[in-house]
Amino acid sequence: MPPSHGDRDHAAHRYDAVLVLSFGGPEGPDQVMPFLQNVTRGRGVPPERLEEVAEHYRLFDGVSPINAQNRALVAALSELLASRGPKLPVYWGNRNWHPFIEDTLATMRDDGIGRAITFVTSAFSSYSACRQYREDMLRAQKVVGKGAPILDKLRHFFNHPGFIDPQVENVGRALEGMPIERRREARLVFTAHSIPTAMADTSSYVSQLHEASRLVAEGLGRRDEWDLVYQSRSGSPRVPWLEPDVCDHIEDLSEKGVRDVVLVPIGFVSDHLEIAFDLDIEARGKAKECSMGLVRAATVGTHPRFVEMIRELIVERTSGASERIAVGDLEASHDVCAADCCVFHPTKPVPVA
Repeated sequence: MPPSHGDRDHAAHRYDAVLVLSFGGPEGPDQVMPFLQNVTRGRGVPPERLEEVAEHYRLFDGVSPINAQNRALVAALSELLASRGPKLPVYWGNRNWHPFIEDTLATMRDDGIGRAITFVTSAFSSYSACRQYREDMLRAQKVVGKGAPILDKLRHFFNHPGFIDPQVENVGRALEGMPIERRREARLVFTAHSIPTAMADTSSYVSQLHEASRLVAEGLGRRDEWDLVYQSRSGSPRVPWLEPDVCDHIEDLSEKGVRDVVLVPIGFVSDHLEIAFDLDIEARGKAKECSMGLVRAATVGTHPRFVEMIRELIVERTSGASERIAVGDLEASHDVCAADCCVFHPTKPVPVA
């Protein structure tokens, strides 16, 4: 696999479009199993596990919120680029469900798009959050064949103020939903999708999550009053995955006398079904069982500052700017991934969304 779908001389390129690339999700009961089979193809996930996850979707009539939120993001970004530039059309494709990336690339080719900037809806580095998207970009280009657009992926944005500031605002609003006399003692609990530790070891996933969580907590004046936990584990119990699990952590906090928690889904930019089920149902149920108060902060979604951040990343790339906006202790993420970046050769199932 090449290190990138473009080269380092970004300023020399004329871009014809923006591609928003996301995970995808079903939008009806009859789409749930085909979607899950797409996600897990070749991973050896047993049918009973797929059926278990399918039941989560059926609680929501088989509809994941992610597609509707991506449509809203594409609309907001299109409007912003039309008014403030660069005036580029915005396309949308998914890795695992309609509109599939290969179908979107075929449309882009037919529309005369030769080169596009790709915004992947993941703020953090890992095989499943970055490299796997790049592999699918390359696969889709091969499927489309001659004339397929060249795709240059935008950098990760875990420490961009356009990602951090909306998180601070959203957590502040969540705290306002608590009794005023209990807000100060409420524990901030940041959550992200668990991945195999072997996958985490080949990326900066954990360090980037820690940095983003720290920045949000400090933005709220809570430097040491937060934890990072994980959710949505889908692998064999014999394979180590990142811990602690959010529900286990809520129980531990309860035993330590914590009365209230604020869940912050820092690892997600929009409300995947995992948030709706794992946090709004399971974690909330665990908190109730422990007689704890729980509120959940919103994801950044289509927050105006987040949409503006995407525009800033596009301008950064198209202008070849040497200044790269970032806050905190870690440097801004790289534009072009090295050939061995986030390498992972899974022998067990990767995350099921």
